[in-house]
Amino acid sequence: MKSINLTPCEIVAELDRFIIGQDEAKRAVAIAIRNRWRRQQLPEEMRDDVAPKNIIMSGPTGVGKTEIARRLASLTNAPFVKVEATKFTEVGYVGRDVESMVRDLLEKAIKMVHDDQEVLWTAKAGEATEERILDLLLPKPIPSPTSTIDVSADGEPVVDEMGRWERNREKFRKKLREDKLEDSEVEISVEEKGGSVGILTNMGMDQMDPGLQDMFDKMVPTKKNRRKLPIKDARKIIHDQEIDNLIDHDKVLQIAINLTEQGGIIFLDEIDKVCSGDSLSGGEVSREGVQRDLLPLVEGCSVNTRHGHVKTDHILFIAAGAFWKNKPSDLMPELQGRFPIRVKLKDLDEEQFKRILVEPNNALTTQQVALLKSDGIDLEFTDCGVSAMAAKAFEINKKQQNIGARRLYAIIEKVLEEISFDAPDKVQGKIVIDVTFVNEQIKGAQKDEDLNVFGFASHSKVAD
Repeated sequence: MKSINLTPCEIVAELDRFIIGQDEAKRAVAIAIRNRWRRQQLPEEMRDDVAPKNIIMSGPTGVGKTEIARRLASLTNAPFVKVEATKFTEVGYVGRDVESMVRDLLEKAIKMVHDDQEVLWTAKAGEATEERILDLLLPKPIPSPTSTIDVSADGEPVVDEMGRWERNREKFRKKLREDKLEDSEVEISVEEKGGSVGILTNMGMDQMDPGLQDMFDKMVPTKKNRRKLPIKDARKIIHDQEIDNLIDHDKVLQIAINLTEQGGIIFLDEIDKVCSGDSLSGGEVSREGVQRDLLPLVEGCSVNTRHGHVKTDHILFIAAGAFWKNKPSDLMPELQGRFPIRVKLKDLDEEQFKRILVEPNNALTTQQVALLKSDGIDLEFTDCGVSAMAAKAFEINKKQQNIGARRLYAIIEKVLEEISFDAPDKVQGKIVIDVTFVNEQIKGAQKDEDLNVFGFASHSKVAD
């Protein structure tokens, strides 16, 4: 599997296509990602000593922390998982074990490698699928042990049963490629997994010892059922079976483990919720326990999975949190030391809100134009209309809880609520979203439930 070796400038340029502002955070993750590639260029004896530069991103909600991490997944061509620190508990408590994030990462890597192998073998699997369908449509005749080849009066061999079968097979092949047999039924064998064993009640599959998990999987028998299906439905099943036969699953596993160990990225969201002194998330002992359990993963250890051991020494960890009641220094000193890069993301201003509405690929306004076009509406956002929505979002964030760019979702939904509802039946043609239209729609949000969407108290009013 090929890795994508982007330079830091190229990584930042790609992130700029989707995320407005936060240049410092973009630079930090770009350098960290590039360092993964740089490390691979080092001599082997030096390579193992180069630790990943783990990052902590702090900043209010809705400013781009998660979006930066999400976009990295599509840039790196490496296994990537996003997990919330609040989902984990100390070993011995009910909840997810922190090591499960590494198992999830490996599963993601296996799927990535498997998908790559599917692309590699698609052509050959297509040929095998065609042959199997032809075999089902026209089974090969079994020649009689005493059969002989007849000869005509002029000495030429007469076409026997096998010859007729080969000729008919080519006719079927032509029809098959012309999609003239799509509704013809064939009988195929389909593997189906039996129901899960109802032994585990309060324990999730990710909490089991991998060996025990495999044992339970083997206890569930795989059934082979014969089913009659039209060729158009059977083709996909047969193709998947042929792909499965062609792929070397041991090789896939070997590549996936190496990919996880050398290029894996884990994004730990809401890391501030396991800081000491945060009264919102359980007991002090449990929070510190999660940090203690995280420490060996970030430092580097070997995690037992159902597919073998995975070393975490060179997995990149990116942690993020709002840190509005605490700060990164409230984490355990040992854990802090494993996150050498600290980046603070800033609040978004009104001008950035305006840019978020129109500049990123598939921006909110672009999405709405495409959605309503399917109902025959030609939506146009004017510059003053976009500015009005950005101003309202910024104003509400200042007066009430600041939820960053997420406020824009509520604003744009309210502005387009009537159009979206009436579009299929009453509204057609071109509609211009200007400042007058925006103000009229938001002025109508006077009910408590409408105002709550924007975070207003019941007595607040929306200014023109």
